[in-house]
Amino acid sequence: MVTAAWGIPARNEPGCSVHHDHSARCGAARPRPFGENGFVVPRPLSAIVLAAGEGTRMRSATPKPLHRLCGRPMVLHVLDALAELPVERVVVVVGYRSVDVVKAVQAEAPPELRIEFVEQTQPLGTGDAAAVALTGFDEGADLADGDLVILPGDTPLLRPATLAGLVRTHRRSDAAATLLTARVADPAGYGRIVRSKDGNVARIVEHADATEEELGIDEVATSICCFRHGVLAPALRRMSPANAQGEYYLTDAIEVLDEAGYPVVTVVVPDPVEAAGVNDRAQLAVAEAVLRERLNERWMRRGVTMADPTHTYLDAGVELAVEVVLEPGVHLEGTTSIGRGAVVGSDCHLVDCVVGSGARISQTVAHNATIGEGAVVGPFVVLDRGSRVEAHSTTGAFRTIEFDDSGKD
Repeated sequence: MVTAAWGIPARNEPGCSVHHDHSARCGAARPRPFGENGFVVPRPLSAIVLAAGEGTRMRSATPKPLHRLCGRPMVLHVLDALAELPVERVVVVVGYRSVDVVKAVQAEAPPELRIEFVEQTQPLGTGDAAAVALTGFDEGADLADGDLVILPGDTPLLRPATLAGLVRTHRRSDAAATLLTARVADPAGYGRIVRSKDGNVARIVEHADATEEELGIDEVATSICCFRHGVLAPALRRMSPANAQGEYYLTDAIEVLDEAGYPVVTVVVPDPVEAAGVNDRAQLAVAEAVLRERLNERWMRRGVTMADPTHTYLDAGVELAVEVVLEPGVHLEGTTSIGRGAVVGSDCHLVDCVVGSGARISQTVAHNATIGEGAVVGPFVVLDRGSRVEAHSTTGAFRTIEFDDSGKD
């Protein structure tokens, strides 16, 4: 049994902050995770988003977290998922081109999130990034009894419901750490979940460090986890870069906690694609297709008609009213909004446009244009930036409508 001499009190010793048995031997200072009625007692919830990577496999000067899917930087999709949870504060770890990442997050992050930034000056691994992130939380804040979600900034497909389920299981089990895991047919490249004889999680071994027997394990770690805040820092201090990459792995904290007697549990993600990281352009395209399918389905269930959803391309910031009709090949980008009953025909490409109710548009390209209610535009029309098409007016074919300071076309 590892004791407090390690810097992390053993689970059943005085001073521990995570345990199953809340008897006097553990120093009954903190509340039970369940109230008298059996419901989980709320605890402070914070989050760390690891977004320091350069993304060399992207072969791009753009930092990996800022590559866009459905018009939104990858890391913003992760923050969108966090915004659905009662998160009190979020620390984003930045590194490569940190100024660009900070500016993008500040400009587009959900306004309800309280976000701080810390910089990982050297890429020493996820364990080091987590340790750096802990310095971003307010000194003296009462967080030791709270929970801390840690997730990478390159998992844009993670659903809020899955993240909420992870936190819920973590609290109900009163674990020191809860891991989101996946079972996959081909676990090559992933860290394996190694369990002890009694079935408890003992450690995570990275693919490059795994034995032949361990490589046969099909349950893999996803890099998404939830820790009790008070045990994470001591566990991180006990880690060493004794692995093939010479880095500090956050996953090594699991073995430290297990050896100290702390419970570690897992939640298997319903669909492994949710936890998939995006590391290159091919994976970026796959992720965008999944997000686009989800987005289109959401709008169709809200009353929008899409003749061919597989060939309808919407950004996350687009707004559609009921009874809108989108024909194949439509591209709607930025903050474009389409009014009730409008028909957007094939091969239209609208960026940051406003389209009034009942308008009919065909084969039109427009940027930052306003199309009035009931207007008919196209085919083969280009609307210059700032252009206005008056309500119930008609534009002829093969026209380029230029911006006019008078507000008329």
